[in-house]
Amino acid sequence: MEKLSSESISAEILGQVSATPSIELKVDGVTHLNGSTSSLRDLWEETSFQLEKFQRLASCVDLEKEGLKDRHEPSWELSFTPSFTDEKYMSIACKPKVAVIREEGSNGDREMAAAFYAAGFEPWDVTMSDLLKDPYHCMNSVELCLLEALATLMCSILQREFYKRPDTFSLGVCNGCQLMALLGWVPGPQVGGVLGGGGDPSQPRFIHNESGRFECRFTSVTIKDSPAIMFRGMEGSTLGVWAAHGEGRAYFPDDGVLDRVLHSKLAPVRYCDDDGNETELYPFNLNGSPLGVAAICSPDGRHLAMMPHPERCFLMWQFPWYPQQWDVDKKGPSPWLRMFQNAREWCS
Repeated sequence: MEKLSSESISAEILGQVSATPSIELKVDGVTHLNGSTSSLRDLWEETSFQLEKFQRLASCVDLEKEGLKDRHEPSWELSFTPSFTDEKYMSIACKPKVAVIREEGSNGDREMAAAFYAAGFEPWDVTMSDLLKDPYHCMNSVELCLLEALATLMCSILQREFYKRPDTFSLGVCNGCQLMALLGWVPGPQVGGVLGGGGDPSQPRFIHNESGRFECRFTSVTIKDSPAIMFRGMEGSTLGVWAAHGEGRAYFPDDGVLDRVLHSKLAPVRYCDDDGNETELYPFNLNGSPLGVAAICSPDGRHLAMMPHPERCFLMWQFPWYPQQWDVDKKGPSPWLRMFQNAREWCS
């Protein structure tokens, strides 16, 4: 007010923020509105929620509306401190190669290449036509593979030349996650399903979101103990991640396979609520996956399929929010870079 007055600018204080969840409006000392923040927000957003029921399951809309009354700051915690990749991995001339496999309609390939590059890899853009033209050269010259495209023509090539090699790993995100499940790469033939069976009725898969629509949200997940090589040292962390999919609900046709996945700790990432508890409740669990399952890995930990997008938030400026107490550089790497750094460490 002093600064404005010094510049001869007339100004009045219209309102003040309070710690209580209520809103009061007075004009000339007379109260014209006094109500709870949640009830007034419901009134303000009622039209939007009604419109949303035309494109989303009505019960999901009601769950989100009612849930807003109890939302609070997410209780995210990290079991490690994010850091830049060790210079010894960034400076060497001969880096391990990683293939970012894509096809028409795939997305996120550039972000994925950037994340692997930031972890000390040499990323290669590999298309389906490359694989079909010279599959053996591709698999021999590119030691590591990333599945980012739903292209079933590659399945027999990759199974023979890649999946069974002990010196390889794979990461499937979003549509790559769907592909790896359909091929039986996760949880793998040792747990359930037939490798590359192409229609094995017991094989887990990812189906339409329970809400009935494409969901794009920054949601909370917790990382569990698992054999996944990419999550080493990250167990016990709860944090946010971008998710964008229409068919992300984990579906287990065979309850026995689900039991073995859980018993063997092959579901390393789970959707969780603001308190960090695994949940099936919408919108925390944005697709309705049982027990909040957001990822599945193979028993040896080399193959990982996850529905959320860690490559879209491996830098802190890609986070829309994070706790003030986090020990991070806001212009530096986010906790998700650790996934890719773990893969680089494994290669050594």
